[in-house]
Amino acid sequence: MEAHAIKRYNRSSPRKMRLVIDLIRGKSAQEALSLLKFSDKMAAKAAELTLKSAISNLTSKDAGIDPESIIVKECFVDPGPTVKRISPAPQGRAFRIRKRMHHLTIVVSTNQQAEN
Repeated sequence: MEAHAIKRYNRSSPRKMRLVIDLIRGKSAQEALSLLKFSDKMAAKAAELTLKSAISNLTSKDAGIDPESIIVKECFVDPGPTVKRISPAPQGRAFRIRKRMHHLTIVVSTNQQAEN
Protein backbone atom coordinates (compact mmCIF):
# COMPACT_ATOMS: atom_id res chain seq x y z
CA MET A 1 0.00 0.00 0.00
CA GLU A 2 1.25 3.48 -0.76
CA ALA A 3 0.29 7.11 -0.26
CA HIS A 4 1.70 10.41 -1.41
CA ALA A 5 1.82 14.07 -0.42
CA ILE A 6 2.48 17.06 -2.65
CA LYS A 7 3.69 20.47 -1.53
CA ARG A 8 3.23 23.00 -4.30
CA TYR A 9 4.57 26.49 -4.87
CA ASN A 10 7.31 26.18 -2.27
CA ARG A 11 9.49 29.31 -2.32
CA SER A 12 12.97 27.92 -2.71
CA SER A 13 15.05 26.78 -5.62
CA PRO A 14 14.41 23.24 -6.93
CA ARG A 15 18.15 22.68 -6.96
CA LYS A 16 18.43 23.35 -3.23
CA MET A 17 15.50 21.06 -2.44
CA ARG A 18 16.99 18.22 -4.50
CA LEU A 19 20.07 18.28 -2.25
CA VAL A 20 17.82 17.58 0.74
CA ILE A 21 15.57 15.05 -0.99
CA ASP A 22 18.54 12.95 -2.12
CA LEU A 23 19.33 12.30 1.55
CA ILE A 24 16.02 10.54 2.29
CA ARG A 25 15.21 8.65 -0.91
CA GLY A 26 14.84 4.91 -0.20
CA LYS A 27 15.26 5.19 3.57
CA SER A 28 12.78 4.21 6.27
CA ALA A 29 10.34 6.93 7.26
CA GLN A 30 11.65 7.23 10.83
CA GLU A 31 15.25 7.53 9.66
CA ALA A 32 14.25 10.10 7.02
CA LEU A 33 12.41 12.19 9.62
CA SER A 34 15.42 12.23 11.91
CA LEU A 35 17.73 13.19 9.02
CA LEU A 36 15.45 16.07 8.06
CA LYS A 37 14.98 17.23 11.62
CA PHE A 38 18.70 17.67 12.21
CA SER A 39 19.60 18.99 8.77
CA ASP A 40 20.77 22.59 8.70
CA LYS A 41 19.23 23.33 5.29
CA MET A 42 16.20 25.64 5.09
CA ALA A 43 14.54 23.28 2.59
CA ALA A 44 14.58 20.44 5.13
CA LYS A 45 11.69 21.96 7.11
CA ALA A 46 9.33 21.89 4.11
CA ALA A 47 10.46 18.36 3.24
CA GLU A 48 9.86 17.22 6.83
CA LEU A 49 6.30 18.59 6.84
CA THR A 50 5.56 16.95 3.49
CA LEU A 51 6.96 13.61 4.68
CA LYS A 52 4.85 13.77 7.84
CA SER A 53 1.80 14.45 5.68
CA ALA A 54 2.55 11.46 3.44
CA ILE A 55 2.97 9.21 6.49
CA SER A 56 -0.30 10.50 7.90
CA ASN A 57 -2.05 9.84 4.58
CA LEU A 58 -0.79 6.24 4.62
CA THR A 59 -1.83 5.58 8.21
CA SER A 60 -5.28 7.06 7.60
CA LYS A 61 -5.79 4.59 4.74
CA ASP A 62 -5.01 1.64 7.00
CA ALA A 63 -4.80 2.14 10.78
CA GLY A 64 -3.06 -1.22 11.31
CA ILE A 65 0.19 -0.21 9.60
CA ASP A 66 3.33 -0.50 11.69
CA PRO A 67 5.21 2.83 11.59
CA GLU A 68 8.53 0.97 11.45
CA SER A 69 7.60 -0.67 8.13
CA ILE A 70 7.02 2.59 6.23
CA ILE A 71 9.68 3.53 3.68
CA VAL A 72 10.15 6.50 1.37
CA LYS A 73 9.45 4.83 -1.95
CA GLU A 74 10.11 7.82 -4.19
CA CYS A 75 10.47 11.56 -3.92
CA PHE A 76 11.08 14.13 -6.57
CA VAL A 77 11.08 17.86 -7.16
CA ASP A 78 9.54 19.54 -10.18
CA PRO A 79 10.16 23.17 -11.06
CA GLY A 80 7.29 25.54 -10.44
CA PRO A 81 6.65 29.01 -11.81
CA THR A 82 9.40 31.58 -11.70
CA VAL A 83 8.62 35.11 -10.56
CA LYS A 84 10.70 37.60 -12.52
CA ARG A 85 11.82 40.92 -11.05
CA ILE A 86 14.08 43.68 -12.32
CA SER A 87 17.10 45.05 -10.47
CA PRO A 88 18.68 48.32 -11.56
CA ALA A 89 22.19 48.02 -12.98
CA PRO A 90 24.85 50.55 -13.91
CA GLN A 91 24.54 52.80 -16.98
CA GLY A 92 20.78 52.46 -17.34
CA ARG A 93 20.72 48.69 -17.69
CA ALA A 94 18.56 46.25 -15.78
CA PHE A 95 19.36 42.80 -14.44
CA ARG A 96 16.73 40.12 -14.08
CA ILE A 97 16.12 38.50 -10.70
CA ARG A 98 14.46 35.08 -10.89
CA LYS A 99 12.65 33.95 -7.76
CA ARG A 100 12.17 30.26 -8.28
CA MET A 101 9.54 27.89 -6.88
CA HIS A 102 9.15 24.14 -6.91
CA HIS A 103 6.66 21.35 -6.33
CA LEU A 104 7.72 18.56 -3.96
CA THR A 105 6.19 15.07 -4.17
CA ILE A 106 6.90 12.31 -1.64
CA VAL A 107 5.53 8.78 -1.99
CA VAL A 108 5.67 6.41 0.98
CA SER A 109 4.75 2.73 1.10
CA THR A 110 4.93 -0.22 3.40
CA ASN A 111 8.07 -2.32 3.28
CA GLN A 112 7.09 -5.47 1.36
CA GLN A 113 10.16 -7.41 2.53
CA ALA A 114 9.19 -6.91 6.18
CA GLU A 115 5.68 -8.28 5.58
CA ASN A 116 6.80 -11.49 3.81
